[in-house]
Amino acid sequence: MRNFIITVDGKRYEVSVEEVGAESAAPAPVIKAAPAAAPAPAPAAVKGGKEVLSPFPGLVKNFLVKEGDAVKKDQPILVLEAMKMDSDITAPCDGVISFRVTKGSNVESDAVLAVIG
Repeated sequence: MRNFIITVDGKRYEVSVEEVGAESAAPAPVIKAAPAAAPAPAPAAVKGGKEVLSPFPGLVKNFLVKEGDAVKKDQPILVLEAMKMDSDITAPCDGVISFRVTKGSNVESDAVLAVIG
């Protein structure tokens, strides 16, 4: 028996692994990895659009409008959570919204949340 310590998502686990002798073990099956999925296409860039930047690091909790919706200046467009507090992020101008983040994603300060064009 061999002991190992592994860390998964910041949590430490102590595991024991039994060694099996070569004469008693069947050959390990060969497992082929599935082909990698193609990355999702990037949203189309809005030419001349106004970027909506994150004012602080946080979690994108909810969208208040849909992709491609027309929005008005100062209209809440998404909810950003930081330190257990929700903050509405508003549109800086009128236009059509194109999000650059997904619900549940963590963002840093000044990350582009959306573009309004």
